Amino acid sequence: MKVHELNQMTKGWFIGSFNPTCFETNDFECAVKKYKAGDKENRHLHKIATEYTVIVAGSVKMNDIRYDEGCIIEIAPGESTDFEALTDVVSFVVKVPCVAGDKYDC
Repeated sequence: MKVHELNQMTKGWFIGSFNPTCFETNDFECAVKKYKAGDKENRHLHKIATEYTVIVAGSVKMNDIRYDEGCIIEIAPGESTDFEALTDVVSFVVKVPCVAGDKYDC
């Protein structure tokens, strides 16, 4: 059995085509993201990847819509979103496929 530490991964990304990683693949990427209340991410989009964000704990606002624990948000290629943590948040993110550089600020 191998053990990895999430805090040693880059911004919570632990599967995908980057280093360090637990499993290197171009098929998909996964992350556990932690935010403090008030943290924000700028509006961005992916041209190729579909992103699935699961709100594991807390509440967020994306595109002026509130999402709470248990919501799964699917963001299609070309669809832009911003992000604001309304509370402390834990999310699980999957992007399919894993494409380096497929994040574009809007």
